[in-house]
Amino acid sequence: MGFTEVDKLAINTIRVLAADATAHANSGHPGAPMGMAPVAHVLWNKFMKFNPKNPKWLNRDRFVLSNGHGCMLQYALLHLYGYALSIDDLKAFRTVDSITPGHPEAHDTPGIEVTTGPLGQGISNAVGLAMAQAHTAAVFNKPGFDLVDNYTYCFLGDGCLMEGVSSEACSLAGHLQLGNLIAIWDDNHITIDGDTNQAFTEDVLKRYEAYGWQVLSVEDGDNDLAGIEAAIKQAQEVKDKPTLIKLKTIIGYGSKQQGTHGVHGSPLKADDIKQLKEKFGFNPEESFAVPQEVYELCHKAAANGAAAEEEWNKLFAKYGEQFKAEHDDLVRRQTGELPEGWEKNLPVYTPADSAVASRKLSEIVINKVFDAIPELVGGSADLTGSNLTRWKGAIDFQPPATGLGTYAGRYIRFGVREHGMGAILNGLAAYGTILPYGGTFLNFVSYAAGAVRLSALSQVRAIWVATHDSIGLGEDGPTHQPIEVLTHFRALPNCMVWRPADGNETSAAYYVALTSKHTPSIIALSRQNLPQLEGSTLDKAIKGGYVLHEQEGADITLVSTGSEVCIAVDAVKVLAEKHNIKARVVSMPCFEVFDNQPKEYQLSVLPDGIPSLSIEVMSTMGWEKYTHEQFGLNRFGASGPYKDVYAKFEFTPEGITKRALKTIEFWKGVSPIRSPINRAFQQIL
Repeated sequence: MGFTEVDKLAINTIRVLAADATAHANSGHPGAPMGMAPVAHVLWNKFMKFNPKNPKWLNRDRFVLSNGHGCMLQYALLHLYGYALSIDDLKAFRTVDSITPGHPEAHDTPGIEVTTGPLGQGISNAVGLAMAQAHTAAVFNKPGFDLVDNYTYCFLGDGCLMEGVSSEACSLAGHLQLGNLIAIWDDNHITIDGDTNQAFTEDVLKRYEAYGWQVLSVEDGDNDLAGIEAAIKQAQEVKDKPTLIKLKTIIGYGSKQQGTHGVHGSPLKADDIKQLKEKFGFNPEESFAVPQEVYELCHKAAANGAAAEEEWNKLFAKYGEQFKAEHDDLVRRQTGELPEGWEKNLPVYTPADSAVASRKLSEIVINKVFDAIPELVGGSADLTGSNLTRWKGAIDFQPPATGLGTYAGRYIRFGVREHGMGAILNGLAAYGTILPYGGTFLNFVSYAAGAVRLSALSQVRAIWVATHDSIGLGEDGPTHQPIEVLTHFRALPNCMVWRPADGNETSAAYYVALTSKHTPSIIALSRQNLPQLEGSTLDKAIKGGYVLHEQEGADITLVSTGSEVCIAVDAVKVLAEKHNIKARVVSMPCFEVFDNQPKEYQLSVLPDGIPSLSIEVMSTMGWEKYTHEQFGLNRFGASGPYKDVYAKFEFTPEGITKRALKTIEFWKGVSPIRSPINRAFQQIL
């Protein structure tokens, strides 16, 4: 199929809209949209399968703009093709409460698949989306029913290729032979600092070829529309390799500053926009003008997408007649609701049950629920035997050609790639049919902090199984013992950080993590054995904090998490027997969930009139919100058997008793003692 003058007009319309919107906002990045307008038009008009009237249609092609600073490209496309994004929305670019923010955000704007901006994340999300498609197709497609056969297309820039997260994810994508993933690199030789010859001179295509990708080149990405079309077709024909297309473009094409870093992140000046519009046949006196024939061309492609969905709906209805169980399961998965009664599989414990490490308790939960929640898919960053993330009888998610598993397998071998794993989890979650989890040591969730932040911002349900959660891992020492990690992620909005103290709390952590559709979770788990506690129940623990041990007329409240709760319980006995002091114990497995309880409940757990002491072998920062005094570890840990390390830092019943007595003595002269929960106002959300 050839290209017409209207195709060229559509391309130039994208360029002019990008120039107008960034100028109107006096902020933004016009260069990438102007340079990538030709490939965007070819892809969206000739290849992409989507229905703007139903942006969530399951079998749509996914489009990811990894170089998210160029989002005016995506916003222009969404508007032209008829998504619920008006010309007024383009005029509101980068203004407060608009649906056209400064980088694409999935929960703000219809048609945005994943939140991008931090470079390298988008292409890594795209790997997750492609993995999700391969898995969903393997599970649900039947002979004559290719329900799920979409592609994932990703635009990326030099910055994305430099960030290490993309290397992690793309290496895995090559191993997984994801032929449904097509990435298009905007090779314009410009980054913020100037020409890429300053810092980025490797042979990218050789690197991606070594990863196991098909690599293609288009030398004139500014004009060679037929070459772009041929490259995308060639990419589609290879079914056992992802493809990277190197597309040589001129950044800010048509601008007086084209080809320079000056057009990367600053709006064009008025005289530049005037000459640009004249050059492309637009009226320089008009802004945000879209020729009617461009709308018609784009709406025709959108109508084809709507027709494709209609055909798909008919196929799906027929599928339902022959495969009712699979049909109903696929419908349910897309709602985010879990199968009815799944929670009955969660194990419950009594104090008579033996002491077990919470990483082992986590493994027990996974083994109990994996059959009941078929969309639960996950793995580990090469720590399977330590994280205990694999259930009995699990099949690995692998290309069938390797003989290591199948695409229908639900256990993912992420390799030593924490950051890539985190970004892939976000892509898996965004696809809409999978509930993903990933395992590593808690300390190394920090390696993935960029991806975890985007999980929270994107409001996706991704779960981190984070074992070896403290100095309790012992001999590996300070490099592996997390001190600040919980503080870091507790400070992250919309992220649940769980540190369960026993079996019931571990079940509660999973219950809340699995049922919270719009919030990621980090479940911090011990290496050492923990006793099953008197007073812990799933119903109490799902409130994030609760009274584990009540004591009438208590002199102090001990507040703790995870492996220190049982030490606090032992300290109660020492306080009573040796000092005639009455203490109550609060377990606080999740700050975020506790913060969402009614204030009356919070005050019943942490009441006025009693001084409180927190006990956690981590940084004390953040505990001031809940307790009057804090006992923690504001230094790095130590290497040795875990009991010796705990003793060194006095995290023992006697060490807690010593600090409890000091707390009681200090607060004795203060009246009334107000709970830290009692504040003038709630924090601004």
